[in-house]
Amino acid sequence: MTFDYSANSAPASNSLGKIGLPSSIGELAARTWDAIVIGAGHNGLACAAYLARAGQRVLVLEARERIGGACTVEEAFPGVKMSPCAYLAGLLHPLVIEELGLPARGFSWTPAVNGLFVPFLDGRSIQLWDDDAKCDAEVERFAPRDLAGFRAMCAVIRRLRDALRPANENDIWIGDSPTREQIEDRLGNDDEAKAVLFDWSMAEFVEHYLEDEQLQVAYLGQGVIGTNASPFEKGTASVRFHHGSGRLGGMPGMWGYVKGGMGMVSFYLADAAREAGAVIAAGVPVAQVLPGEGVLLESGERISAPVIISNADPRVSLRLLGASVDAGWDQKVRSTPIEGCTVKLNVLLNELPNFTARPGLGPDRNGEPHHYGQINAPLTKAEWKAGFAAAKAGRLPDHLWCELYFQSVHDTTVAPAGKHTMSVFAQYVPHTFAGSESAQQGWDAHREQARKLALDSIGRFCSNIPDAVDDAQVLGPPDIEEKVGLTGGHIFQGEILPEYMWDKRLTARTPMPGFYMCGACTHPGGSVIAMNGRNAAMAVLKDLNIK
Repeated sequence: MTFDYSANSAPASNSLGKIGLPSSIGELAARTWDAIVIGAGHNGLACAAYLARAGQRVLVLEARERIGGACTVEEAFPGVKMSPCAYLAGLLHPLVIEELGLPARGFSWTPAVNGLFVPFLDGRSIQLWDDDAKCDAEVERFAPRDLAGFRAMCAVIRRLRDALRPANENDIWIGDSPTREQIEDRLGNDDEAKAVLFDWSMAEFVEHYLEDEQLQVAYLGQGVIGTNASPFEKGTASVRFHHGSGRLGGMPGMWGYVKGGMGMVSFYLADAAREAGAVIAAGVPVAQVLPGEGVLLESGERISAPVIISNADPRVSLRLLGASVDAGWDQKVRSTPIEGCTVKLNVLLNELPNFTARPGLGPDRNGEPHHYGQINAPLTKAEWKAGFAAAKAGRLPDHLWCELYFQSVHDTTVAPAGKHTMSVFAQYVPHTFAGSESAQQGWDAHREQARKLALDSIGRFCSNIPDAVDDAQVLGPPDIEEKVGLTGGHIFQGEILPEYMWDKRLTARTPMPGFYMCGACTHPGGSVIAMNGRNAAMAVLKDLNIK
């Protein structure tokens, strides 16, 4: 179907990102373009917006019908709007928000000040508030001997954030990635900070500061989010810092809920790009990249441009480059692990989970204080180890670590009255099941088992799960790959452990002249950040000598 440009430039949220074509493919191919962006994920859209604002004629080509990639909104169930993959904002860069005018386009968010709630099977529970005084009171009640250690654990993350990510132009996420030596210079003699950033496992991190084992395991999952590594593996403490390094809304380390769902971020970036003159065409898969020349579409047309920026993951980009790829770049891409271990459940509830450690559903059944933060269904250390080993062996574990979010308690627009949404982010699961002919075939055969496992892992801490569940969408790694195009179902386009970060990560510039990268595989890494896209745009403009 062909759309006129006025329809294509309506707010992307009007159609939940299904924006169609601005004109026919033949008309697009006949136009003169300065740059083509492959992939309308949030980083590709940010890149396009910055390039267009600098006067470049930019075309964004998205293979799927819906823009946003892993950060989008869809009607998961009738009358229910959910972001199928990305679910919470925290690392979206304030500079991008300001420069692209996202608040004026509708961007608003609710900080999750209620922090992290963790129940235990013995009836104990703890709520680690983002308010220091409230958090201290909870820790002192739960594990009084650990109060000083907990404060010290939070302090080292704060020192890292202040040294590496100050709220100014010295933020290491802006521009080219720093070397390890440059990072260490910033940290000076802070050996603890260096250990967190480069060496410690998440288990070493919590054991260094805390004595109470339940408090330790309450925190373990914060070091493996999206990472195919055990919390006992070297470098996972760095993942905790990565996720705690944001300054969204001027609130250090804070995460929160975007009104309408996380995909609204991509929709607002698309609006900014098109307002600046970029053209976005959805449902247009690219078959081949010709660096410095343009792209060939799967439908056979060729569209020319001297600059190509790929928001696709690096393995997809390799395939698109074909024989044009530089051998050294090829090797670097292939040496970065990109196999996901996450299962995502998007759940429709008839009531919120009722946790036996802190019973209650709140006023008007719209939540107790803990429902307004994030909730972890924890594992013991033995369960963490066994679960990781099972997934590596191609089996589902006995229990999953689950992190839960309830968009609907913050934002009543996403679900009908009396219903709630629950996003479940769980680890570890196999990418490919042992004995399966293919990853997808294995997941098709085990999907219902994975659904039951996730809900049972949550339900052992609740009195009403699975009874409160009306419906659930289950996305294993191959489903994530199929749905949003992320190879291996890896949500960060490759691991974010220290050996794959900073100057070890892919750069916006590549050895192929005229070919750039702008996705999560580049500095500063994965999550909904948008700085990757900005950095790529700045590299292109600098190389073109455009200010």
